[in-house]
Amino acid sequence: MNGFALLGLFLIIYAAVVVVLALKKPTSMWNMGKIRFFRKVFGEKGVVIFFWVLAAVAAGFGVWLLIR
Repeated sequence: MNGFALLGLFLIIYAAVVVVLALKKPTSMWNMGKIRFFRKVFGEKGVVIFFWVLAAVAAGFGVWLLIR
């Protein structure tokens, strides 16, 4: 297994964690300073959409790294 494949696996796992955070919205994570700032700027739905887009990009790039 080379470094790119390992990075691809990491990105796919990262995307899964981000999706779980966006769905569950755990209080301890959701009240962190950066996320509170994002909620203030983007609103509640905007932050969830941002997390979904971030997860999709990370998963897509991870899959691309695995198949290249």
